[in-house]
Amino acid sequence: MLSAPAVKTALRSSAPNALPKVGLRTLTTTTSPSTPANNGSTQQKRNMATVQDAPPVQRQRGLQDQDRIFQNLYGHHGADLKSAQKYGDWHKTKEILLKGHDWIISEIKASGLRGRGGAGFPSGMKWSFMNPKGWENDTKPRYLVVNADEGEPGTCKDREIMRKDPHKLIEGCLVAGRAMNCTAAYIYIRGEFYHEATVLQRAIQEAYQAGLIGKNACDSGYDFDIILHRGMGAYVCGEETSLIESLEGKAGKPRLKPPFPAAVGLFGCPSTVANVETIAVAPTIVRRGANWFNSFGRERNSGTKLFCISGHVNNPCTVEEEMSIPLKELIEKHCGGVRGGWDNLKAIIPGGSSTPILPAKTCETQLMDFDALKDSQSGLGTAAVIVMDQSTDVVRAISRLSKFYHHESCGQCTPCREGSKWTEQIMKRFENGTARSREIDMMQELTKQVEGHTICALGEAFAWPVQGLIRHFRPELEARIADHAQKSGGEALAGGWQHDAGKHGMLVSPGM
Repeated sequence: MLSAPAVKTALRSSAPNALPKVGLRTLTTTTSPSTPANNGSTQQKRNMATVQDAPPVQRQRGLQDQDRIFQNLYGHHGADLKSAQKYGDWHKTKEILLKGHDWIISEIKASGLRGRGGAGFPSGMKWSFMNPKGWENDTKPRYLVVNADEGEPGTCKDREIMRKDPHKLIEGCLVAGRAMNCTAAYIYIRGEFYHEATVLQRAIQEAYQAGLIGKNACDSGYDFDIILHRGMGAYVCGEETSLIESLEGKAGKPRLKPPFPAAVGLFGCPSTVANVETIAVAPTIVRRGANWFNSFGRERNSGTKLFCISGHVNNPCTVEEEMSIPLKELIEKHCGGVRGGWDNLKAIIPGGSSTPILPAKTCETQLMDFDALKDSQSGLGTAAVIVMDQSTDVVRAISRLSKFYHHESCGQCTPCREGSKWTEQIMKRFENGTARSREIDMMQELTKQVEGHTICALGEAFAWPVQGLIRHFRPELEARIADHAQKSGGEALAGGWQHDAGKHGMLVSPGM
């Protein structure tokens, strides 16, 4: 939801389509304090995702079928090259390549595209790091690495792209590679994605045979190769430096940064790691124009997005919608609503298992974009919406996620290695009711000590779901502990021991 000052700004804006209803997601532009208004016109306030002052973007509401980038998301036509070209892929790609890296990056920046892998970093800015001053004097190879690992529980968007629209990804690799002056792209695909790897490899071979990639790609004079690499199935390899380590044949463990991959990446060469969806949308953006993509969603949260909705809905699906769509509208429109009706909703995990859970009352008015979910103390992540109805045991659900993250920790960082184990053990006690009430605050303190103190984001990944549970469902934890105490005749001792363990000859430490 927008704050009161933001609503007042929207009402004062001179954009002709400005509406006072926040739920309609119509965002207007603001007048810069340093720029006087001339003849009623306004100058859009630019931000880190843009490169220059531009006319106000008239943001539209609702995504029409012709505006959807992934036209074959449901497999209505083939994944071969001819079908892809029929639906707009590889159209005027040569012209795009000939316009050069500066033009491509400026278009991506102006479009407001942010990384679709979870972090939401502005893509144009990230790509520009590959072209620092004097980059042309560096004789080392340069690589684009596509993260197709997709190990986040609840996330199932990238595999749909690779299975149904592989040529969008391949063309995206070529365009993004040209923007960063890369010599090759490595697509690191999760080992379990056997069918997706088969389809993608076939599409790569088609592109080579047609002269679209390889030597003199698209007759543009630009040489670019694409190599498909199958990973060995570790969640932590979704982190960019772990992925690079795995790609080099080493154990998938994250590197310390700096140096960042743009300076020292794959095989010690300048590299950029990007998500499948981020790369796949790039050709359509530069083909149709930055303003077209920027017209969807709110400012700083532009464009279209693949949402994968699972759990207790009538029709689980992966769907492309505009950013900033209300969560309730997304579920009602595309999933047939929550099982048993909206009133039967208990909670939703909005962006994959590593984002904090939201209660039903928050979901009522929640917008699905980076900033709105951050304001609700959660995150968009990969936009994997996991819906839970009233039959869900949320304590057990978060306990199961804690077990997953403990299993997937690489063990390199002490806070993550030890913290994930303790989190799993304490959550198991919460689940069984064999915990003490004070352990709730201890658990909160534990997650705060882990958060921000690990090499990669796995520390936050297992800390945030627990924090969300305590923030919104603390009464359930307390009730479960009290219920067990009532049934067993007393509150459990620390560590899960029964209250009368000492009477049965068990060794109980003082203070337990």
